[in-house]
Amino acid sequence: MKTILILNAQVVNEGKIQSADVFVKDGLIEKIGTNLSGLTADNVIDATRKYLFPGVIDDQVHFREPGLTHKACIHSEARAGVAGGVTSFMEMPNTVPNALNQELLADKYDIAARTSLANYSFYMGASNDNIEEVLKTNIQNVCGIKVFMGSSTGNMLVDNEKTLENIFSKSPMLIATHCEDEATVRANSEIYKERFGDNPHPRVHPEIRNVEACYKSSSMAVELAKRHNARLHILHITTGEETALFTNEIPLKEKRITAEVCVHHLWFDARDYETLGNQIKCNPAVKADGHKQQLLQALLDDKIDVIATDHAPHTWAEKQNPYWSSPSGLPLVQHPLNLMLEFYKEGKITLEKIAEKMSHAVADCFQISKRGYIREGYWADLVLVDLNESTTVTKENVYYQCGWSPLEGQTLHSKITHTIVSGHVAFQEGTFDESVTGKRMLFER
Repeated sequence: MKTILILNAQVVNEGKIQSADVFVKDGLIEKIGTNLSGLTADNVIDATRKYLFPGVIDDQVHFREPGLTHKACIHSEARAGVAGGVTSFMEMPNTVPNALNQELLADKYDIAARTSLANYSFYMGASNDNIEEVLKTNIQNVCGIKVFMGSSTGNMLVDNEKTLENIFSKSPMLIATHCEDEATVRANSEIYKERFGDNPHPRVHPEIRNVEACYKSSSMAVELAKRHNARLHILHITTGEETALFTNEIPLKEKRITAEVCVHHLWFDARDYETLGNQIKCNPAVKADGHKQQLLQALLDDKIDVIATDHAPHTWAEKQNPYWSSPSGLPLVQHPLNLMLEFYKEGKITLEKIAEKMSHAVADCFQISKRGYIREGYWADLVLVDLNESTTVTKENVYYQCGWSPLEGQTLHSKITHTIVSGHVAFQEGTFDESVTGKRMLFER
């Protein structure tokens, strides 16, 4: 692999910002220092007045391959992520067919090995009747087990109490859960169908998939995890009430129960349904304004541990369907770092905290080997950001296969100039180099 020398960067890493040079060889960070300009490298990058972050690790994406490739594929969405500084992703099992056995899971890894510009891992899916397959999962090269404790896109609902007890009591690896109480959502859906008929306004979405549905399911997952000392990671927390379920009184590496917040639940609120409608329809729902303030505070207070996107593309035509048939999910993997940097510009979060929640903490939470930090001997997953430039989101410059973004028309006051994936400059000033694919993530468990 080509050697890379990054000069004069403001390195954002492990709670500090320091001016430094970084030398990359054989895919790894070989040297970090203050005067490495004398070294010879194949690619020298002048990072003067730019900030160098560890690559973003997105622990929740839906890339739709296999089976739903009219919406997206691993190649297209990984590429979009790399353009936004996402160097590694963990993808969900609700593809077609669902990744519910080891052979189907292996197929996804094979596709990524051939086509993904970013590093990758894939969750093993749980159903009501595949516990034997779940328990075969290799804890050292698979990120975790995904359990839908509420139905969402793909209908992989796990609602059998015995199955849940089995998973939580027997799985030796991280269990990632989608938490919405199914009975509550179904009862609310019937009420709203009766009241509004076939095509209510999308503003009803957070009333159907409401606070009660989220809290009831999340609290049940926490209770199960505590009873069995399971390793639980609750995805996409959306309510202030749920943040009380988590603690900041012990270090992340010692936590058995962790939580994630997604960028859209920090960025949007229920008022945005008026202009964006089904574009921001997702499960769990974007809630009222007060919740996003509480979520951000819980993130800053370390009750919530990591930031993700839950990138979930659908075609524009599908999103134009009436409310009940419009699928849930929105494409986000190209701009999570830009969005968090907006909060930095507004004085709501520090650059160091962004690096922690989007990289360091994800690596610690999942026990990822040699990623998530800018350290000598670690894989060179790096993102260079210019905070003096801007990025205006348009249909023409989004890389998603679906071709749209709920952020269109917004100007974000930062620009991703370079993304380095496992020591390969995969994206530079708007140009991709797809001659090298990403690597499978490994886990130290």
